[in-house]
Amino acid sequence: MDDLAALNERGFALVPGYLSHGDAVAIRAMYDDAALFRSRVVMERHAFGRGEYQYFANPVPPKVRELRESIYATLAPIANAWMHDFGGEKRFPQTHQAFLAECFAADQTKPTALLLRYEAGDYNCLHQDLYGPVAFPFQATIYLSRPGEEFEGGEVVLTERRPRAQVRAHVLSPQQGDLLVLPSHAAPRRGERGVYRVYFKHGVSTITRGSRFTLGIILHDAL
Repeated sequence: MDDLAALNERGFALVPGYLSHGDAVAIRAMYDDAALFRSRVVMERHAFGRGEYQYFANPVPPKVRELRESIYATLAPIANAWMHDFGGEKRFPQTHQAFLAECFAADQTKPTALLLRYEAGDYNCLHQDLYGPVAFPFQATIYLSRPGEEFEGGEVVLTERRPRAQVRAHVLSPQQGDLLVLPSHAAPRRGERGVYRVYFKHGVSTITRGSRFTLGIILHDAL
C-alpha cells in the first residue's frame, strides 16, 4: 500500500479501492444478521451523535478477521517506528494474533471490529476509539456505500491538535472500497526542538440522504 507513505507526513492515509465492490456489499449485508454481533449501540442514547453500530462477536467473520490481520501486519512496522519516535520502549509483534494475546493478558478480550449504519440526519461526533490500556496507534475504516448514489453528505472529518496551535480540520469524501488509516490517539511530528505529538479525533458529518455503511477496524480488543 504505497499510499501509506502519507502516514508519516500527514498522520493519516487514504488508500483507494482497497476492497472490491462485491466484498463491500457482502460485508454490509452482515448488518442484518444479529447472530454475528455481540452488542448494538444506538449513538443518540450516549450523546455520540445519531446512527448506530454493532460490534462483531467471536469468532469474527473470516473476511473481517483477514482484513484485521493483513492491515495490522502492514502497519506494525510503522507503529514501531512511531513508538521509537515517541521515545517509548513499547514494540508491537509482527502478527495480529500475537498482539491479541497481549490484549487478552490485559483482560481486553472483546472484539472491536464493528459495522456502522447511518441514515438521513445521522452523524458521528468527534472522538477517539481507545478501549483499554493496551492500544494500537492506528485504526482503519473501510467505506461500504457509494457516495452520490446511495447517500449524500456523510463526509469524514479529521481534526489535529498541535501544541500551542489552533485545531486543524481535514474533510474527506472516500469512495466505496476505500481504506482510511488514521491515528487512534496521536501521531509524531518533528519540529525544531525534536518530536512532538499531534492529537487526532475523527467523526462523520450529517448524512443528508440515503444510507451509509462503514466497517471499523480497531486493532486492539476491548475490556
